[in-house]
Amino acid sequence: MEAIAVVGGSLAGLRAVEALRAEGFAGRLTWIGAEPHLPYERPPLSKGFLTGARNAADLALKHAPFESLNIEMHLGVRAVGLDLADRTVALDNGDWVGFDGLVVATGATPRRLPDQPPVDGVYVLRTLDDAAVLRTALEGDPHVVIIGGGFIGAEVAASCRARGITRVTVLEGAAVPMERAIGPAIGAELAALHRDHGVDLRCGCGVQAITHDRGRVTGVTLVDGTTVDADVVLVAIGVVPETGWLTDSGLPIGNGVECDATLLAAPGVVACGDIASWPHPIFDNERMRLEHWTNAVEQGVAAAKRLLWNVAEPAPAFATIPFVWSDQYDVKIQVVGRVSGDMEMQLACGSLAERNFVALFGRSGRVFGALGFSQARRIVQAQGLIGARTSMAEAVATLAR
Repeated sequence: MEAIAVVGGSLAGLRAVEALRAEGFAGRLTWIGAEPHLPYERPPLSKGFLTGARNAADLALKHAPFESLNIEMHLGVRAVGLDLADRTVALDNGDWVGFDGLVVATGATPRRLPDQPPVDGVYVLRTLDDAAVLRTALEGDPHVVIIGGGFIGAEVAASCRARGITRVTVLEGAAVPMERAIGPAIGAELAALHRDHGVDLRCGCGVQAITHDRGRVTGVTLVDGTTVDADVVLVAIGVVPETGWLTDSGLPIGNGVECDATLLAAPGVVACGDIASWPHPIFDNERMRLEHWTNAVEQGVAAAKRLLWNVAEPAPAFATIPFVWSDQYDVKIQVVGRVSGDMEMQLACGSLAERNFVALFGRSGRVFGALGFSQARRIVQAQGLIGARTSMAEAVATLAR
């Protein structure tokens, strides 16, 4: 390969760029990013950045000096099309970039509500610019209404309370937060955690509309006809892969760019980060797409190596054990492996009520994942047990020691 393009200016793209040079690629390397900023940390956007504990300058990702990497950079420019036959990426400024090899790392974009009005006071949270606008909106003591009780919604609620905001309301459609992801028992403890810290958490309620007057949000109307007054509304109902620019490309698109187990999506094309889905060999080849920090780091490197793979042996499958965390109040929530509310769940140690425990999730008698509240050491243990395909009984016994 003489020319490689990396499309996506966040963490996965950054690690891919660095890995390409580290692996010896000396040709033309073009990096395209839709945001005008150099890569930065996203996890603090819903936490320390919103509370004011961290500022934009604190979020810059550590990286090799770009001058030493000899990269052609296009920041603040969005990819709008891909032609696999001609090996070109079209940009929204009318330019195009040619390539022999391509890394797709355009991440994801927040979901919006149907007919979500473009009015002042209604926000999503994905980028540094999103977070900066939201942080300004939280000044004073506004009534903050958060639609969605997943990790982002929950972290923002905790950050609002840390700022001293008096009225924080979370609207969640399920019976408990994250019920489908972690099950009703742990979801109930998450609900109790937020209510204990003064959040008005309302579960089992659907949103009908966001109300507004003269271009400014006034509240949220629920399907039962109730209206919740609001000065600030955050829509935090998840994200969707940023695949719009690939619609006519010929790449396999489903829940993201569908890669094989080695992250290859087409000859000379790999994907990584939030946009990539692939069959995970540890979890019975279940097709997965992960929106986690550690996955972006690891996949960016793995995708770069796969693109440059030129030896006779088959390329290795991407088979690292997923890991994600969330800081809410004084609790650190950590998840490793694959967890789901429809899996078998067993408490390995600790107490749900005391919010200090490890719960294991599995199928057919084998441990697939673990979730812990403030149990960092045992979560590291669990990660090894998952990778070793340990039985549920053995994993429970090991962690209970």
